[in-house]
Amino acid sequence: MPSTDANIIIQRFSEAHIDGITALYNAPAITRQVLQMPFQSTEIWRARLMPDNERMVKLVALHQGMVIGNIGLEQYSRIRRSHAGGFGMAVAEAWQGKGVGSKLLATALDIADNWMNLHRVELTVYADNAAAIGLYRKFGFEDEGLFRDYAVRDGQWVDTLSMARLRSVPRAG
Repeated sequence: MPSTDANIIIQRFSEAHIDGITALYNAPAITRQVLQMPFQSTEIWRARLMPDNERMVKLVALHQGMVIGNIGLEQYSRIRRSHAGGFGMAVAEAWQGKGVGSKLLATALDIADNWMNLHRVELTVYADNAAAIGLYRKFGFEDEGLFRDYAVRDGQWVDTLSMARLRSVPRAG
């Protein structure tokens, strides 16, 4: 699904994007906001992202062929949780606040709603990441809880916020 903005293209992740994804997640500003370790190899990202699974949607945002963002949406495989999924995303620091995250999230949520029939999409985000929290709220995500001392970042324990978007489907009739 290409984006309507001709300068930013949203497309399915492929082997051709591995180096760009590795560079994106190894950027210090990005590593700081996600749960990935710094200095991950291309091989680690290939192993993490290449398995083909119908319950996983992996997209990249490209500008002039360069990876500037990505999102991965996964429908949960447990039968009693198959109505739900979760996602993780990152946008290159130079592209934050320019609509890339909105394009990625809109595309992923369209797939979640209209192709995967997900009722619930959930995420965790560092509680001090105001820009990301604002983006998620713009798309209907609501706070569900605070996980205290959830992860270590810069040698300090940090909190994360649990958020979810519940989709209401109009009943026929």
